[in-house]
Amino acid sequence: MADHELPECDTPAAVLAFAQEQRAAAQRAEFGVLEAALAWAAMHPAESISPQAPAAGWIFAEVAVPLGGEGTPLVAEFAPMELGAALGISTDSARALVGAALELAHRLPRTWAQMRAGVVPVWKGRRLAQLTLRLPPEGADFVDRQLAGRVGTVGWAGIERLVDHARAVFDPEGAEKQRREAADGRRFDVHTREAAHDGTVHVEGELDLADALDLDAAIRQGAEELAALGSAESLDVRRSMAAGELARRQLAFDLRAEAGAGAASVVKPRQVVIHVHLSDAAISRNEAGIAHVEETRSIVSTDQVRDWCSGDAQVTIKPVIDLGAHHHTDAYAVPDKLTEQTRLTQPVCAFPWCERPARRCDTDHVTADGDGGPTCSCNLAPLCRRHHRAKTHTAWTYDATDASTYLWRSPHGLHLVKARGETRLVTAHPPDE
Repeated sequence: MADHELPECDTPAAVLAFAQEQRAAAQRAEFGVLEAALAWAAMHPAESISPQAPAAGWIFAEVAVPLGGEGTPLVAEFAPMELGAALGISTDSARALVGAALELAHRLPRTWAQMRAGVVPVWKGRRLAQLTLRLPPEGADFVDRQLAGRVGTVGWAGIERLVDHARAVFDPEGAEKQRREAADGRRFDVHTREAAHDGTVHVEGELDLADALDLDAAIRQGAEELAALGSAESLDVRRSMAAGELARRQLAFDLRAEAGAGAASVVKPRQVVIHVHLSDAAISRNEAGIAHVEETRSIVSTDQVRDWCSGDAQVTIKPVIDLGAHHHTDAYAVPDKLTEQTRLTQPVCAFPWCERPARRCDTDHVTADGDGGPTCSCNLAPLCRRHHRAKTHTAWTYDATDASTYLWRSPHGLHLVKARGETRLVTAHPPDE
């Protein structure tokens, strides 16, 4: 039995009491973070945004945005970024945190008071706030009044029914819109970002019955054809292979193409592009090796890559880019080679805690061109559009200490380092102002 180091916990009753105390302390701490988010929003109202001249080009200045429901104060758009940096969470998570605090404090005050008293867990209050965000003020107040004094004991299904009732009564048009959206809850998900080392992924969906029957029939027929052609794989494996064959056949046709009178259908092949980075061992068929798939950030075997490249696959081999080489141009526009080098060196947005892939980011001059910053390997970084705008129009600044390491300074003095996609706080607390 493992030893423990809990203070004065020599009996079962003492252990239970200690666990209850720690849980209550964690609840108080979680609510404290929500209170801090509310105070942060109050410090960054719409009026705090400095008036600026119209931005040139596509990098637009900061605006005031609604993070809570109707009637809650607007907040400066970039304000959650620094709060998220301090808490070690993404900008989107920080926006959700601030939005929940505003919703609870301004539109669900009774629930907020119960959370402060420790009666309602923070997670439940935040989930309730997510449900009421789209209600009109009267609907949110109705839900808050109905749950007053008992939200901590009402089951989640009952809370959802109450919110649906409020929407139907106070926002019938919104209720009808949601009904139509709910009626079309069909989906089909291919979880490519969860690819295993063997190159397989999980697929799931919810289809219309007629579509599901047709899809099943097509896959069953494809599995039978593979068996007739000599495939010795199991039925389940052949069905999975048939799904891939079905997809490749579909990709061979452009359904939007139009043919002229009396002419044959126009065929425009589509491409599915996968960026695969091969190890040295992967070049030889006689050695085992690994490959990195950029789109899914996963590792697959070289045998899997060879399977992908067989058949009708179009393979484009690009020359190796020396990530340590220094390239420079006198022009402001970033050449393709420099952009590619930047994306390979830093695969995600260079802003702290942001995980947006570099291929969906802008290529930013770390030191602005107007301040003498060159267009070269040591002065470029991928920034998603939101964080690019914040760096351009607020007091956020950063330096590149090497090809994939960036030192950031927040408007209130936080220092953070993002190195090869990982973020850490250099200073635990901002300096006193």
